Amino acid sequence: MTPRSPFFAPPLQRSTLTGALALSVAGWLALAGPVMAQSAGGTTPAPAAAAVSPAKKELVARVLQLQQPGIETLARGLVEQPAMQMMQQVSNVIRQRVPQDKREALARDIQADLRKFLEETAPLMRDQAIKLAPSTVGAVLEEKMTEEELRQVIAILESPANRKFASLAGEMQRSIADKLVAETRPAVEGRLRTLELTVQRRLAPYAPGAASAPAGR
Repeated sequence: MTPRSPFFAPPLQRSTLTGALALSVAGWLALAGPVMAQSAGGTTPAPAAAAVSPAKKELVARVLQLQQPGIETLARGLVEQPAMQMMQQVSNVIRQRVPQDKREALARDIQADLRKFLEETAPLMRDQAIKLAPSTVGAVLEEKMTEEELRQVIAILESPANRKFASLAGEMQRSIADKLVAETRPAVEGRLRTLELTVQRRLAPYAPGAASAPAGR
């Protein structure tokens, strides 16, 4: 799983477990909504595409093969992101609502549920992404790029220098992320705490058991 952000998200969401779960699902649907809408019936049919030569199709297939790790990463990220957001939201709920002696066991059980979700869902997303790549990414490449441009892209992707650069991506990201977090943590966490307190004050009149807001306001 992609490492969680070191900064704790302020509890801007509903302060119930059900609310946290609902918001995570809603966030995923919001992310997927535009794609789903385009796939729904009633859309205007796209104009017929010009015939693509077998040679160009072969070049596009090679590009997709070289880019398959990135496509798989994208698919996994679409699964991991809502799971990570849900865990952050649930952590807030556990900290605020669950007795201290029960927090650790409950958090452990929920983490196991999320791991099971990822183990079951990530392969499905990966396989579907690979299946869709030719008709989506491949179609864009066929329409927008010439055969010569595709050959140049393949040459770049297959070059030893590019392969080495790609292999260093994780190390480069970790190096800047570690330094960035270390140097900004006090400022960011302080601002998050201030924001959390501000939002809590605004929501306080509407919390369960609070006095009703004055009428007419």
